[in-house]
Amino acid sequence: MYMGQQPMKALKRYAAVDTGSRVEGASPHQLVKILFDELLLALDTSALALKAGDRHKCLDRQTRALAILHALETSLDHDRGGEVALSLAIVYREVRRRTLQATSTGEAASMEDARGFIAEIASAWNQIG
Repeated sequence: MYMGQQPMKALKRYAAVDTGSRVEGASPHQLVKILFDELLLALDTSALALKAGDRHKCLDRQTRALAILHALETSLDHDRGGEVALSLAIVYREVRRRTLQATSTGEAASMEDARGFIAEIASAWNQIG
């Protein structure tokens, strides 16, 4: 095994433990915050990998971002959330579209724009809590 891979594997394990410990005992509000944090990290990492030409890492992080977006959208309560839930669903779909567009065109700008949408929502969410 290549020696440089060992620290990276350890880092991933530590990150998984950190996220796991943050999730345990978290309130529903805190869980959504964790999802936003993870989504922003996935979009950032995917955009950086795209710029660096690391297609494998880009697609790996993109898959993570798309899964989180799906989780966020399917957790929306349209009965109680009304227009806000509908607006968030539209934003999540647009972020997915731009994320996919970025990897299909090889241009990170669409993903960075998508990240900006999520950053605004995450900031507002943090202010609520």
